[in-house]
Amino acid sequence: MPRITVSRRVTRIRVGEPVQICPDHLAVEEPLELRVDGKPLTVTMRTPGHDEELAAGFLVSQGVINAPEHFHCAGPADAYNVLDVSLASGARPPAQFLERDFSTRSSHGIHGIASMDTLTTVAKYPVPDESLRITAELLASFPDELRVGQAAFDRTGGLHAAALFDAATGQLLVLREDVGRHNAVDKVIGWALMEHRLPGRGLVLMVSGRTSFDLVHKALVSGIPVLAAISAPSSLAAELAETEGLTLIGFLRGQSMVAYSRADRIRTEDGRAQ
Repeated sequence: MPRITVSRRVTRIRVGEPVQICPDHLAVEEPLELRVDGKPLTVTMRTPGHDEELAAGFLVSQGVINAPEHFHCAGPADAYNVLDVSLASGARPPAQFLERDFSTRSSHGIHGIASMDTLTTVAKYPVPDESLRITAELLASFPDELRVGQAAFDRTGGLHAAALFDAATGQLLVLREDVGRHNAVDKVIGWALMEHRLPGRGLVLMVSGRTSFDLVHKALVSGIPVLAAISAPSSLAAELAETEGLTLIGFLRGQSMVAYSRADRIRTEDGRAQ
């Protein structure tokens, strides 16, 4: 079982109280080199565990694969944090900019002008006509469900989380934690791919932090019609969501939320938001 937390002795200091030397827990961050058919593709800093899902979700977000049969992984990452996957016929070869020079970081998404040009061209599943409708009451319950499932966060306070919920029943389908919020999202998308749940019709993607342009992009290429977050979206995230017909929700806390696009999918006591 991969380590997701480590123990470290720290010095706790509180004004007016004696200094304490005590153990603390930190979230593990290690590099993962992703190879495709033996050829290095990218390196990301991630929390070990669910690496196959991370690789699958990353390849989905890049438009390389959109079906589980396009992707094969012989096993978990090796002792050197290298994961080699194979692409089957039907997969789209990695874009030239990926093969030439692509790197990610745990706290960031896509880098480089070439990749930005690619982001709006790889979507597989349009969402504007998605018939999903969800009550505001059900949406309001998701943050607590997400928080309850964050076991590693309870120990470290240093992990992001992403989850997929069924919009009809409110069932939590999958939750993943990672030092990188983009990695956490890739892991749940990878899970959905391998569980034959893409396109993500009738699903809500919930994230524990803020929403950036590339998180909206990841939802769109996966066919997920609703993206909800505890914190705020960026301006570009809101613009992309509005343009592509995705319902984007921010500041989902307690009994309140802010809909930045396609609020008509949210049902309230008065009917439907406009």
